[in-house]
Parts: sequence; C-alpha cells; structure tokens
Amino acid sequence: MTSNQPHLKELADFLKSRRDRLTPAAVGLPSGTRRRTPGLRREEVAQLANVSTTWYTFLEQGRDIRVSTQVLESLAQALRLTSDERTHLFMLALQQLPPEIPHGKSAVSPAIQHMLDHLEFCPAYVTGYRFDILAWNQAACALFGDFSSMTTRERNKIWYFFTNAAYRQMLVDWEGHAQLILARFRSICGRYLGDAELIELAEDMQRVSPEFRQWWSQHEVQGQPKGFKAYEHPLVGRLEFEYSVFQVIEAPELTLVVYTPLPESGTVEQLQKLKTSIDIYG
Repeated sequence: MTSNQPHLKELADFLKSRRDRLTPAAVGLPSGTRRRTPGLRREEVAQLANVSTTWYTFLEQGRDIRVSTQVLESLAQALRLTSDERTHLFMLALQQLPPEIPHGKSAVSPAIQHMLDHLEFCPAYVTGYRFDILAWNQAACALFGDFSSMTTRERNKIWYFFTNAAYRQMLVDWEGHAQLILARFRSICGRYLGDAELIELAEDMQRVSPEFRQWWSQHEVQGQPKGFKAYEHPLVGRLEFEYSVFQVIEAPELTLVVYTPLPESGTVEQLQKLKTSIDIYG
C-alpha cells in the first residue's frame, strides 16, 4: 500500500529515474539476457546497496517505511548520486540534510604528537578519515617501518596494508585482518560518498591488489577490529599486541590507534631490542 504523502511519491520517482539511467556495466554487473530496459533492475540496486529486494521495492513504491542514514548512504553510493542528488535523496527520505563530507586533511595538534612520543613501548599513530597516517611515534616506526621516509600514498593505511609485502609476511592472519580493514574502508566510502580521493584510492586498490578487488565486490561493511594482532618479526620474533581505536574529540575525523604489548608476552623486551637495532643500524 503506497503512502499519500507527496514527498514519498517524489522519492519513489527520483529513485526510479536514477536506477533507469544506470547500466549494469557502469556498476560492474553482468548485463545478462532478456533485459527489457537498459537501466538496473530493482534487485540489482538492492544488491549494490546491501539491502533486501523487498525493502527497496517498498521504498520505490512510495511506501511509508523506516529509512536510516546508513541505508541512504548505501543507496546514494549504489546509484552513483552526485553531491546535489545525495542531498535531494536525504531531504526526500528524512527531511534533513545528509552528514557533511569533510574536506582536506586535519592537522594533528602538538598535544597529540606529544602524547604519541611518550608512548615509548606502544606503537601508535593517527589517521584521517581517508586512512592517511598523519602522525606516529618511534615505536610505530620500529614495528611498521619509517613512515617519514615513505610517500604520502605509501603512508595510506589501506595502501600499506595491501601492498607492503614485508608487513603482509609479518602479520599473523593477514587475510582476516585485511578483510576487516577493507570492510571499514567501504563503510567510510559510503559515509563520505563522492569524495574524489576515496574514489581514486578504491579504484587504484582494485588495480594493484587481487585480494582487494575480489573482496571489494562482496560489499561487506563495518568490519570491527578484533582487538588483537600478532606479528612474526624477522629480527626479534613474535610480538603480541592488544590494539585500541579512539576518536579524537576535538577533530572527530581523526582516529588514534594504539598497540599495547600483551602482558607476559615478552613483547616489550623484544620491541626494545628492535628499537635499539634500528637506532644502531638504521
């Protein structure tokens, strides 16, 4: 049963018009056979947005159903909406503006850098919402490599995770952690739909990493950290950490990641040896 609310009828028409203008090839789907129109089918949009076909059908029929911000972001991404179209979608569906997409890179305050520097045996770094590593401490460089000698792209956490062969060999259960970070990355891409740098990074990753390309097509979102990572370091052996992720209150687009050595694992002693060897030979 459709609603008699005008904005829902407008929403239904808008969704259908955006669906009709897309081809399967444009969104990476097979064209198939016996296609009556060049546009996407409802079930294809539902698949891309990770929602049920029934739910999407109800929405496109103008029914008065519950719609969340997260689902609207997924629909906007699935339908390749422009920034103006994304705003229009949110106004029709929720009568409110969508979350703002931040622009540019935030600066890390001296206070945060000071805190990082004093975490002597806890590798730690700060990332922006595009997963760029913006600040770090000496312990992080000892474990992950000298970030200051890397290019901006090499310091991107997604790029580093999937293309750094030494890191891949060190990290125990690389595949499981890689799938989690990719799921978080897709969720962020959906939240900041239309961000040119995120789009470029996703496209580049699909070109350079077969694993990224395969898992990206699965549309998993919102992977959560496991809270534990182990490394088999070629110089000092096994290192075990609990890791925690914090949002920086004064700059919500920044994320602080801290690796805390597990008690009685010998990690502090091994990390000390690693830092000393790098200071001597690095």
